[in-house]
Amino acid sequence: METLEEAELCFPQLNASCEKRPRSQSEALLIYSLLPCFSLLTVVLNLLVIISISHFRQLHTPTNLLLLSLAVSDFLVGLLVVPFQILLIEPCWLLGDLACVLCSFLPFISVPATAGNMVLISIDRYVAVCDPLRYPTKFTQKTVKGLILLCWVYSVLYNLLFLFDNLRQTGKFNSCYGECVITINGTVDLVMRFIIPISAIIILYVRVFVVAVSQARSMRSHVAAVKLQRSLTVTVQRSELKAARTLGVVVAVFLMCYCPYFGVSLFGSHFVTGSSVNILMFNMVVFNSCLNPVIYVFVYPWFRKCIKLTFTLQILKSRSCHAKVL
Repeated sequence: METLEEAELCFPQLNASCEKRPRSQSEALLIYSLLPCFSLLTVVLNLLVIISISHFRQLHTPTNLLLLSLAVSDFLVGLLVVPFQILLIEPCWLLGDLACVLCSFLPFISVPATAGNMVLISIDRYVAVCDPLRYPTKFTQKTVKGLILLCWVYSVLYNLLFLFDNLRQTGKFNSCYGECVITINGTVDLVMRFIIPISAIIILYVRVFVVAVSQARSMRSHVAAVKLQRSLTVTVQRSELKAARTLGVVVAVFLMCYCPYFGVSLFGSHFVTGSSVNILMFNMVVFNSCLNPVIYVFVYPWFRKCIKLTFTLQILKSRSCHAKVL
């Protein structure tokens, strides 16, 4: 009986040790089978997006640079965040208090980085649809690269401040040995990483939708009388509207996957690793990172062509970067 009781403790030699949380068979299957599979699929699919946009010169547009930044964020989720998170959701944390905080750093970076990229994508579509004449001068590649850099710098600095209290006194919020608890200011986090970016995304896309409907009606009423120059403008507008619809799907999937995470912030600021809520929220985040490239496969012919060129090793040929993929 004594051996059984000791086996249920994370550190049997310590009286203040945490008890090992029992894990059901379904949870074990989810963590040790599905999560690694999702991780591998997320890495492979987003790597294809990164290779495609980086390699082919035709794809070096401001909008695609934003998709590239989003793909890098999703790629890091599969490559780094998932392995660390599997460690964090173990029944017992055995690596120490400092490692607990540091291993929590990468997962928390992915959330504001992804949200920031979504805001930039929404701004890009807003300007492209609502102010198409000035879009080429407002959203140059140099401008977009600067915005992407600011997005990532903000994500890193915010998370350093976000975890500062945990770093200053590691293990302060643990109730026993073998526990990894990260405490955050739930209200501030909810406002800065959810309410502000999500509000911006929704407002911008509502405006894009209103303008898109107006332009669609205008196109139908004047399509018979357009001249060559007007016809070119209509074609450009249709292209921008199609891109807005496609990226609108990406934004909608992001909202569905990330809203549950922030919904939990409304009910408390303590996230205990290994809890059922923690596991469920994390799987939603990983699912979002895996879904974005899948969306591109269905809606972007250029992505399907790039995948074909990549798997047939055509990209290894000289001057393959100048291939026509659009």
